Amino acid sequence: MEKKYESLFTPWKIGKVEIKNRIVLCPMGGTSLFGWMELHHFDKDASEFFMECAKNNVGLIIPGIAPLRNLIGRQWLYKSKRSFKKLKSYMEEFHKTGAKMFIQLTAGFGRSFSVPTGMVPMLKNKFLNLMVKPIIDVQYLCASPVSLPSRWAEGVMTRAITKKEISQMISAFAKTAKLCKEAGVDGVEVHAVHEGYLLDQFTTEYTNKRTDEYGGSFENRYRFPVQVVKAIKEACGKDYPVSLRFSAVSKTKDFCKGAVPGEEYTEVGRDLSEAKKAAKYLADAGYDMLNTDNGTYDAWYWAHPPAYMPKNCNLKDVAEVKKAVKIPVVCAGKMEPVDASKAIEKGDIDAMGVARQFLTDNAWVTKLVEEREDDILPCIHCHNGCFPMSHYKGIANGASMADTKGMSRCALNPMTMQNHKFDIKPAKKPKTVAVIGGGVGGMEVARIATLRGHKVTIYEKSDTLGGIFIAAAAPSFKEKDKKLIEWYRRQIKKLNIEVKFNSNITSLDEIKADEIVIATGSIPKRPPIPGIEKTIEACQYLNGKEVKGNVVIIGGGLSGCEIAYDLLLKGQKPMIVESMNDLMCSKSLCLANSSYLRDYFDYKKMPVYLESQVKKINDHSVEICQNGKSHLLKADYVISAVGYRPAPIAKPSKHVHIVGDALKVGNLRTVVWRAWEVAEKI
Repeated sequence: MEKKYESLFTPWKIGKVEIKNRIVLCPMGGTSLFGWMELHHFDKDASEFFMECAKNNVGLIIPGIAPLRNLIGRQWLYKSKRSFKKLKSYMEEFHKTGAKMFIQLTAGFGRSFSVPTGMVPMLKNKFLNLMVKPIIDVQYLCASPVSLPSRWAEGVMTRAITKKEISQMISAFAKTAKLCKEAGVDGVEVHAVHEGYLLDQFTTEYTNKRTDEYGGSFENRYRFPVQVVKAIKEACGKDYPVSLRFSAVSKTKDFCKGAVPGEEYTEVGRDLSEAKKAAKYLADAGYDMLNTDNGTYDAWYWAHPPAYMPKNCNLKDVAEVKKAVKIPVVCAGKMEPVDASKAIEKGDIDAMGVARQFLTDNAWVTKLVEEREDDILPCIHCHNGCFPMSHYKGIANGASMADTKGMSRCALNPMTMQNHKFDIKPAKKPKTVAVIGGGVGGMEVARIATLRGHKVTIYEKSDTLGGIFIAAAAPSFKEKDKKLIEWYRRQIKKLNIEVKFNSNITSLDEIKADEIVIATGSIPKRPPIPGIEKTIEACQYLNGKEVKGNVVIIGGGLSGCEIAYDLLLKGQKPMIVESMNDLMCSKSLCLANSSYLRDYFDYKKMPVYLESQVKKINDHSVEICQNGKSHLLKADYVISAVGYRPAPIAKPSKHVHIVGDALKVGNLRTVVWRAWEVAEKI
């Protein structure tokens, strides 16, 4: 291993438990060892995933939240004796790897529960909720310190949690933690004075207006998490380690309004001064570690940083928290190993928290140790597979039930958490395979087909591999996307896959192969707007076409919004014209990503014209109609970002397959997963 990483691989202690290195696999929703949106059980997918990570040199693993009470069925976890019996056998094998495990237990979500749009009526109507209560009690899942506006369901107020329910939860924490200890689990983590979940809602003033002993003063607001750790220690003994998932600074301006990096604002949640006070108070109460970052669901991008957030975005605040306590402090949030190593050496933090990179490549730590960093498949912070919880005006949580149930899958690695659906198996009969198009979809088909034993040739019309993703990765904030392209190019070279550049295939008659895969991508839509020929197409801009001054962007989807963000970073004056009632109305785009861009545009006071139609594009202006009124927007340049349509060169047949945007325009998840499906059927 390189010397710059040495500090990451030194031992440390949480209480009396020694951890072999300072890399912590942080918890992710959907990776619970007891299931997620199902009845409590010992989960095969999660257990296999964590075992592979443990075998690949992780120091401490913390599985995703285990609800104290089933989300479906409402049974208490501590009553699932069979689950803990299986957990005990698992821990015996797990410990042979040298890794340690803490299990994270959650009181609940409160107003932050990502209510599926179809369940909103149950949240609004007590009678409807009563009807489905034996299966799923939405009002219980959303119960908050007091009646609060739901983060997801617009115009809906949650109900206040009762003292009896608080008491039941505290008891359940203790009972469940004891079962974890008896099963050989090294410690537990309490979820969470963190990210605006239920316990965090008790601690922050803007979400806690209670008038009983759980509201008002600092001590009252922190009473719930203090009672939890005391109950666990009483049940398990003072030496049994208890970690706390902790958000240092809320970074929150108001309900559903976060503060972006660099913004001056008035904090309504926990500021850094209170964070340091709270950290010491909670450590004195009995917590043995703080697993720390920033944010709430109102400022979700701090805890789930998209590409737009800076590297190590929470490190500065977490280092301040570390000064206030004597217990170990872990920092998470786009942490870079080299920077984490330096911070550990300086004593600013005790360990580096990493989550979604493990979904993308569960062997990345081993590759780091073996000085094979170029082989690490990079997480690009898209959340398309691991957390596709979308929200926009009129839609609470647009994710499908399959995505809600199957969180913590990966857009770039379909093998993760999918019950062996995408295992790579040797081909029964090796074939010659021609792939037309060298974008991500084409490269992924070629890679997987080659790994299965086929002989693949890529035909690429340009002189480089990457396709339209080269343009998508062009902005300065897309460092990981650029690394992904380089990763693909290296893999193609390592696998000795033949690439014929400058080969513009227009007919399948030009190809001789057993199987043909069409990965020719898409072409821009050109709406019939007078003056549309005066516009710059989105990819032209991304590929280097210079624009300055007032820039009108037609289209407020993700592409248009990322272009606007890029222009703002460059000091230009973009504005967006969008026909829908909100920006980024996509059911596959995580709220952490979209809310950052919306909040950033608000911070920069960028003009956004929703429910607007472009009527005409002039030489120096754009005519639009909004709510029946005409507006003339000054425009030095106009960028068209209204989407794309598939551009396959032939229709599918028995031996002809279509992948990527040539089949259906989507995102990297749809491109990569489809590529695997095709490559594994050949």
